[in-house]
Amino acid sequence: MIQATQPVPDAAVRAVLGIWSAAARRRFRGHNEPTSVPKSATNASHGTLRLLSALCSVFFLAAFALNAQAPAAVPVAQEPNHHKVFENSYVHVFRVTIPANQSSLLHRHDLDYTYVSLGPADIINAVQGKPEIHPKLVDGQVGYAKGGFAHVATAVGIPFNNVTIELLHPQGQPRNLCDKVVEGPLDCTPAADRLPQDPSLQDVADTFGQRRVFETDEILVTRFSSGLGHNFAQLQPQPARLLVVGNDSDLQVEIAGTRSKALHGGEVLWIPAGPNPKIVPLGKVTRFLMIQFKDADAAAKP
Repeated sequence: MIQATQPVPDAAVRAVLGIWSAAARRRFRGHNEPTSVPKSATNASHGTLRLLSALCSVFFLAAFALNAQAPAAVPVAQEPNHHKVFENSYVHVFRVTIPANQSSLLHRHDLDYTYVSLGPADIINAVQGKPEIHPKLVDGQVGYAKGGFAHVATAVGIPFNNVTIELLHPQGQPRNLCDKVVEGPLDCTPAADRLPQDPSLQDVADTFGQRRVFETDEILVTRFSSGLGHNFAQLQPQPARLLVVGNDSDLQVEIAGTRSKALHGGEVLWIPAGPNPKIVPLGKVTRFLMIQFKDADAAAKP
């Protein structure tokens, strides 16, 4: 683990220097005292000086040992359990895997991010400078966090798996829609009522399980679930999107003019603005997220 050297507290330094200065003054006076000063007094002064010198040595050794034990937070991209699987000018995407009963390094999140849990999770989240918390996540749970902190994540009893998406553009204030992702009220209306005025999406709302999860000024996160025989397609042009396949799900993405691509649980695909893919479920139940980037245009490519 990378170590950090932290400055010795100013108050402690001033205290030690004060003690040392007082001892030095007494020593100076001792060298200029008349020869009539009792020998016992001089010996006592020298003994005090030696004691103070020993105490100062112990203090600095203790401070050095304390500093040597203080860990430095590594950037999230350098944390061994975070594996970057995709990046462009909008996102950095990490596949996170922490084995059961193991911990990540202390790592730093400088950017806002959203994540989706792949399977259930029982973790201890130790944010630097704050009390530990012990959240339990369900499969497919979506979360959001503001950047500017460092933490250690520990998987309790079972492995911890998720997809973490760092958001490179300013997000503004996150707002709950149909899931409680951040503090604040819900604003959940039927999916078809909240969708853009696209007739094809009215049918989608009936055949697909569809739930708008939350949004910021920059993104809209929607959860979909369906089974064999219910393909998903949008007719109207859409902004760029990031597709995240849910745990234990399999699907095929078909975009006109390109080869179809099969995706599995935990995998992601950037869909540029403009082309509207057809998503074909390959399993009995298929779940995926669509993260729509509201200001993205056709130039947003990997």
